[in-house]
Amino acid sequence: MHAIAAMVVMSVLFPTKMWFSPDQPLMVQIKSGGEVVLVLTDFLGKPIAAQADAKVSGEQTVDVRKVFPTLAVPGTYVLFATEEGGRANQFVGTPLVISVREDKRHSAPLGAMVIKVEPLRYAVMETEHGPVTIAFYYDVAPNTAANFLTLAANGFYDGLTFHKVIPGYVIQGGDPRGDGTGGPGYHVDAEFNDRPHLPGVLSMARGEDPNEAAGGIPRSDYANSAGSQFFICLDYDSTKALDHKYTAFAKVIDGMNAVTEIAKAPLADVRLGKPEKAQLIQKVQIFSVTPEKNPYREMMTVKQPTALPAGEMSTQPVQKSETPQPNGTK
Repeated sequence: MHAIAAMVVMSVLFPTKMWFSPDQPLMVQIKSGGEVVLVLTDFLGKPIAAQADAKVSGEQTVDVRKVFPTLAVPGTYVLFATEEGGRANQFVGTPLVISVREDKRHSAPLGAMVIKVEPLRYAVMETEHGPVTIAFYYDVAPNTAANFLTLAANGFYDGLTFHKVIPGYVIQGGDPRGDGTGGPGYHVDAEFNDRPHLPGVLSMARGEDPNEAAGGIPRSDYANSAGSQFFICLDYDSTKALDHKYTAFAKVIDGMNAVTEIAKAPLADVRLGKPEKAQLIQKVQIFSVTPEKNPYREMMTVKQPTALPAGEMSTQPVQKSETPQPNGTK
């Protein structure tokens, strides 16, 4: 409770813990100076109807699954507190991400396996060219997003560099060695998904399987070799070849101009994409979403109605004339 509360500054919604079993009440403490209405959406903003009274006054602890039985169904949801009659995009405090996770192993039991509840957060990456605001794909890459958020919150990326710059393709960073061979000392399993590698999308660097050169899919040792290195996409004509093969986990919401400036850096080695001057990541800070600062507003594209009432990567040189592959973790 205390660790979570520390992340939700000036909030209204406080989960009583971060992890719940499917059989436990999904308890959230509401602390408000007046009456609020609980609103639930899926991660893209589609509203979900309450099946019990969603109005809460003062301080109460509520089993939100009783209000929204849909929370028994695997998926990624966002819980908001709003003024009465308000919309999910007119919330108070910090929203909560509720991830109802299923066991995707072969022949595993159907239904929810575990539930994670956490504040909706974003990152601000400070560079010499200005800040870059990043929102995360909690829905399709939850473990990869959690990995980045945890590393960043603990200062891992502060003072590292974008060690590889490939104009018209990607900028890549997050290596503590600064040469494309480093990481955090562990690997994160792939979460390949349907999010396209559009300009501004962050995706994880990983090992390139020799099979991929012939059009094959990466074997597990390569697919699951990501760690801390990530790249930011520049041009979809080049990066669309990465779709479904690399884990897209976040998106630049503001500050793409800084990314573009880094991509213009003069190169000491064009084949390796090594900049003449180190392209510094000064620091990465993690913040909770607030009504005043909500980078997810753009991502939640479904129009909100009024709240419903009850009822590693290869170290080989990359040639721009080829289909390039982000590389450097192995």
